[in-house]
Amino acid sequence: MSDILEVRPAHRWRAMAAIALGTSLVIMDATIANGALPIVIDDLGMSATQAQWVSAVYALVFASLMLTSGRLGDLFGRKLMFVVGLIVFMGSSLVAGFAATPEILIAARLVQGIGAAMVLPATASTINAMFGGKDRSIAFAIYGSTIGGMAAVGPLVGGWLATDFSWRWAFWLNIPFGLIALGLALAFLPETRDPKLRRGADVLGTLLAVGGLAAIVYGLVESSQYGWIRQADGSLSPVIVALVGGLVLMVIWVAVERARERAGKVVQTHLGLWRIGNFRNGAIASFVITLGEFGMLFTMPLVLQGAMRYNALGTGWLMMVLAVGTFVMSAAVPHLAKRLGNRAVVRIGVLLEAIAVGGIALVLPGGFWPLAACLFLYGMGVGMATAQVTNVMLAEVPVGLSGEASGLHTTVRQLGSAMGVAVLGGLLISMLTSGTESRMVAAGVPEDVRAPVSAAVHGSIGAAIPSLQANPQTAAAADAAADALVHAAKVSTGVAAGILGLGFLATLGLTDVSEAERRRRRGESEDEIIAEDVRQPATGAGPHRE
Repeated sequence: MSDILEVRPAHRWRAMAAIALGTSLVIMDATIANGALPIVIDDLGMSATQAQWVSAVYALVFASLMLTSGRLGDLFGRKLMFVVGLIVFMGSSLVAGFAATPEILIAARLVQGIGAAMVLPATASTINAMFGGKDRSIAFAIYGSTIGGMAAVGPLVGGWLATDFSWRWAFWLNIPFGLIALGLALAFLPETRDPKLRRGADVLGTLLAVGGLAAIVYGLVESSQYGWIRQADGSLSPVIVALVGGLVLMVIWVAVERARERAGKVVQTHLGLWRIGNFRNGAIASFVITLGEFGMLFTMPLVLQGAMRYNALGTGWLMMVLAVGTFVMSAAVPHLAKRLGNRAVVRIGVLLEAIAVGGIALVLPGGFWPLAACLFLYGMGVGMATAQVTNVMLAEVPVGLSGEASGLHTTVRQLGSAMGVAVLGGLLISMLTSGTESRMVAAGVPEDVRAPVSAAVHGSIGAAIPSLQANPQTAAAADAAADALVHAAKVSTGVAAGILGLGFLATLGLTDVSEAERRRRRGESEDEIIAEDVRQPATGAGPHRE
């Protein structure tokens, strides 16, 4: 018996439109503030740490709640989670647009992350339940290109709105498009859940997972502010406390989940998912790919506007080339997957990403066209890798556990994005600060000029450089800071290229979707994940539709 949900073809693709639009909004909002970030920093008087938190708090909440929301979707309905998540997301977007202080904006972004954490696991799991065969590759090509492309569209939309209207519209834009997605979902999205899963709460497991993931992401984000181990005054950094505490909580969480599963109790997450080769290797690849991608997307707008005299809109148009490459390639992915296999498509895509990001490191601070060529190539890689890695990962996962698996996968992705912003963004800030000081000393800039310039450059992550260059008294110091920013960006993007190379190695253990689906139909993967006594007896197989 097929475990793919039977839905009328027309309704299936209209439901796919709702999924794509909802996914577009929550993914675009992960980067939409980046293109307008220099303007937001100036308008709200943000510090460097607050600027990082505008992006990172979204990823933090995403990562912290993804496991829980995926599990809730499997239990109570993925459509329900999608609809409620969209409503929460739109409401917090309205508040973010009216924010008068950095604290209000960061708080609104936190609530946006809660809504997004409800939306995203429901999307991939529903696709996994609705599509099979040829349509499956097409659906995941749409889904993957949406994830990869909209992350790059974000800076353009944010830059355009910040330049021609107001950065506040970067958040208000979610309201009309969110309402369209909500209407399509209510009309055409089928309700799916797993009726065989036992209802119940794993309160301890949920608290441990949320607390551990939040502590880890917090430590990563604050690393550039406090230092990894010691603060500037020699005291113990809260970063190391958060990281160690988060890791300890996650170790305890693993032990608790294993003990509950052995005892036949309800668990928050079935750790047996990691025994599925495709899921495990795909998750590792996704983590590494996202780390490199979001680190670069955080870095590029800053160097383009701070050192290369691009405005917010010009930055957005250049980053848009990445999205064009993604969307162009996604149209060819189903044909390539049929000829080469999904596994080969993922591998080639990751390899293209690594080459393209390495090219960016080499050509900076090049002109528009050399950078555009590298970004287009990178977008093509994203269109291949991101479009199919989710397909390959979920192909072997039992459909009833799709929400849980999707939540776990998205958690890994969000941890990667938070680490990318923290590690590569922190590297950029550290090198910018030290490089600015050393270059100002070498240029003979007086001490009374160096100190305020260094503070302004560090506090704005380079956004203050253009205004400092316009002032004759600080022009020489600002030129030194611009050189330091370019050098820091070259190093951080070079590191991102190396990280993507490691992501390619992780794809070597993947198997093609056809073989993974055969294992799923035979029930082999389900036997690896979960003991029968953890599930309710049920007649029939496959997902439940209401």
